[in-house]
Amino acid sequence: MGFEINRFTGEVDDELLCPICSGVLEEPLQAPACEHAFCSACIHEWISRQPTCPVDRQSITQLRPVPRILRNLLARLSITCDNAMYGCQAVLKLDALSSHLSECEHNPKKPVPCEQGCGLIIPMDELKDHNCVRELRALIHSQQQKIQDFQQEIADQRFQINEQKRELYILKDFMRAMRVSNPTMRALADDMERDEVVRWSNSLARARVTRWGGMISTPDDLLQAVIKRSLADSGCPAHIVDDLMEKCHERSWPLGLSSLETRQNNRRQYENYVCKRIPGKQAVVILACDNPHINEDMMADPGLVMIFAHGIE
Repeated sequence: MGFEINRFTGEVDDELLCPICSGVLEEPLQAPACEHAFCSACIHEWISRQPTCPVDRQSITQLRPVPRILRNLLARLSITCDNAMYGCQAVLKLDALSSHLSECEHNPKKPVPCEQGCGLIIPMDELKDHNCVRELRALIHSQQQKIQDFQQEIADQRFQINEQKRELYILKDFMRAMRVSNPTMRALADDMERDEVVRWSNSLARARVTRWGGMISTPDDLLQAVIKRSLADSGCPAHIVDDLMEKCHERSWPLGLSSLETRQNNRRQYENYVCKRIPGKQAVVILACDNPHINEDMMADPGLVMIFAHGIE
């Protein structure tokens, strides 16, 4: 719909009026054949019912912008503010109306902060009926509903993840059963297990051992149980947990670590290890996949677990 003509000061040429609504053209478009101009909203509504020009009934297949001279004539018209009924006395050029409305102090829908205590941003014309307690309760209820929706979504995603894990475990069990008799399946299962170890390793933080002398080479059963639980909680692939824990004691370490004497002799080589921290513990895992550069007498497959009294960063 066009602008009401009584809002303009001075004469308005008939060529600037919309033949459909009789208001001053708003966002005008033109019929290419006859060049009659209309408000954008008016002509779109019209041709949705009949695709002809409202003035001379010529067919309209498309619309185009009006010439620049017509846009300039419209822009120079002087118009009163939309909020004149609320006290705004501004008279401005038509092309400046939009920017004025966004800042007009008399705009009843202008967002303003509540000064009664809640601080909510509300339309100015709603201030008189605004109740801080009611609005805050509604906001809290809305936030609680969103939290419940998020919690339900998280629960659904956890259920889906657990189902996928269960299906993956079934697949792995099947592949392990098949690998005994099927070389191809054995190779595929081996590749999957190696990839799983690499993904787990990448999820762990890199660790730096500052005191190799704090190493506990013969951890007791209780300490081993604590470290094993931490390994499992960190996502360690189930098929290597027992192997890793078996190699947390010097009796299962490779020759280069198997005695205090050899460890002292090889101490300078410790800094070459790529160590990953077992979350929350003074312990590291040194995986073969991260340490292909380490000599065989200092490494074991799938890796080593080293527990310390202190000195892990």
